[in-house]
Amino acid sequence: MTAARAIDLTRVDEWKDGTVHSLQDYLVAEEPLEIRVNGNPLTVTMRTPGHDFELAAGFLFTEGLICDASQISSLLPATGIRANVLESQLENASLEDAHRNFAGTSSCGICGKTSIESVRRRGIRRPNPGFAINPEVLCMLPEKLRAEQAVFGRTGGLHAAALFDGSGELIVLREDIGRHNAVDKVIGWAVQQNKLPLSDCAMMVSGRGGFEIIQKALAAGLPLLASVSAPSGLAVQLAREYDMTLIGFLRGRRFVIYSAPSRIRQS
Repeated sequence: MTAARAIDLTRVDEWKDGTVHSLQDYLVAEEPLEIRVNGNPLTVTMRTPGHDFELAAGFLFTEGLICDASQISSLLPATGIRANVLESQLENASLEDAHRNFAGTSSCGICGKTSIESVRRRGIRRPNPGFAINPEVLCMLPEKLRAEQAVFGRTGGLHAAALFDGSGELIVLREDIGRHNAVDKVIGWAVQQNKLPLSDCAMMVSGRGGFEIIQKALAAGLPLLASVSAPSGLAVQLAREYDMTLIGFLRGRRFVIYSAPSRIRQS
């Protein structure tokens, strides 16, 4: 993501210690992105511009329309004067749910689902039981995540998702105004790089661990997801059902293990 696309500039008045100053401030950009499948509108999501192809690929995968990148025959910007529209041509895709046209806000990962059954993604498997990470390594992830959030550093208004290996080395990080979009961008990167399933990786997210975040991570085969905030009850239920390690309140030298503690191992 380039900072030029992700950041808007504006004039603001700042009150500080009883004095008002006029200054230039940075805002995170938010624009709609329409994803079309085989000529038909699928979804409109509010996102921060940048890594749009990864966002689209990740969305198509986590929503269960595709299983891998080979099913995307093309993914291109729409022709003509229409901006913020991506056209995807899919082969052998699962399009029975493609009628779920909906607008997704930057805070919503499952908006517009037409039934309770459609909330659950089919084909999820239990992640790698052999993945393990040291708690000391785990405690370093928030600092590493924050250090690489270039746009957040200038705007203060962005979520991030990142992949780490078992030794805590950063693999890839993506930012977006929507926490679910940040996750889709990371997973979309993995789709395009043919790195799925992510069975030997951990994901760290800057927001809370909601149901939609856990489901997307499970779809990508991630054995561990950690967040700086709290998970929801349904997220914990889903993680326990599939034996995924779910970590919350990962701050400083403290964290809470909600499921599958066997992957947190001392050296």
